[in-house]
Formats: sequence, C-alpha cells, structure tokens
Amino acid sequence: MNLSSTSTRWLLIAGIALLLVSSSALFLLFRTPERPELPAPSPVTTPAPAGREVILYFGAADGTHLVAEQRELAGCRDDQACLRATLEALLAGPVGDGVPILPEQTVVRDLTLADQGLASVNFSSELIAGHPGGSMTELLTVYGIVDTLAVNFPYLRQVRFLVEGEPVATLKGHVDLRQPLAPDFSLTRPPLAGNAVTPASARKEP
Repeated sequence: MNLSSTSTRWLLIAGIALLLVSSSALFLLFRTPERPELPAPSPVTTPAPAGREVILYFGAADGTHLVAEQRELAGCRDDQACLRATLEALLAGPVGDGVPILPEQTVVRDLTLADQGLASVNFSSELIAGHPGGSMTELLTVYGIVDTLAVNFPYLRQVRFLVEGEPVATLKGHVDLRQPLAPDFSLTRPPLAGNAVTPASARKEP
C-alpha cells in the first residue's frame, strides 16, 4: 500500500472532522437564544370614581326651618371639585320631602377658597331676580347655602356672596350680605329619616 496515499486520506478525514467540529462550535456560539414565553399581561382595571357623602339643607314644607338630606356625590377627587359639586346638588333641588331654597336657573359662576376658611361663591343674577322674597325665605336661602358648605367642609368658617362677580348688600332686603357669613345651625332641624348631621362647630378640624 502506498504510504503517501494513506497519509493523504487520513489528513483529509481529519480535516473534514475538524471542519465539522468547528462548524458546530460556531453554530452554538452565534445562534440566537430562544426567548422565554412571557406571561400574558393582567387586564388593567380602572378604579371607580371616588365618591363623597354630603349633607344638603333644603327648606321644610312649612317654610319655617331647614331640613337635611343625605346625598352621594360621585367623582369628588379634591375639595375644590367637591365644593362645587355640593353647591350644584343644592341648586338641583331635593329628592326627598324638602323644598328648594334657590331659584330655578341659578348657576354657580365661580367658587374660590381663601385663607382663614373663607369661601367666596359667585352666583348668576337669577339668585336675586328669581327669588320670591320674604324674610324667612331669604334666611333659608342664605343659611341653607352657608350651613351646607360648613357641615360638609368644617374648615370653612365664612361664606361670601357675590352675584355676577360683584358684592351684594342683600337678596331682597332682609339678610345683610355685605360681610361674609358664618354658619348658623339654629334654623336646622333633625335630618330626614336615616340621615345624621354633625354641625361644623362640633366637628374636629382636619
């Protein structure tokens, strides 16, 4: 047997084997790793809008005092929004046995808070133009607003009335509105069945 041919054949076999080993090594080195399967994302749930339970004061059927009605307001995320929502619920009128204390079509133009617990409420002109007048009716309107704000937001100490952005002396000549008014719960009576009211003066400030 020719030794030269045998050597050449073994060299060829060794070269092929080396090539196969090298190719396998390169494949293992550079192959793209398989990505692990990720768990499906959990469905995103939107929390329900925050709600707030408030007390609204309306007139009694006999027109002699204020009665309380409990209401749930949705979407109250901060006090500024809740203050306005509370007033708008008062403007919308009662759902129970109370009597509205504000003229129809009255609108809250603006509401601002200042230091020392002062709230300034700017109403549309209908507050005066549509008011029926009378000393007791005017008292119920004014203190229905003031007491409603104070009982729900106990840090409020006074409420200033504005109409179309201007200070007013009175609605119909019976209640002096030239200065901000503090709450007065002497006109309120025990709330309607199932409701509980704690006047702001008896509640602890946050």
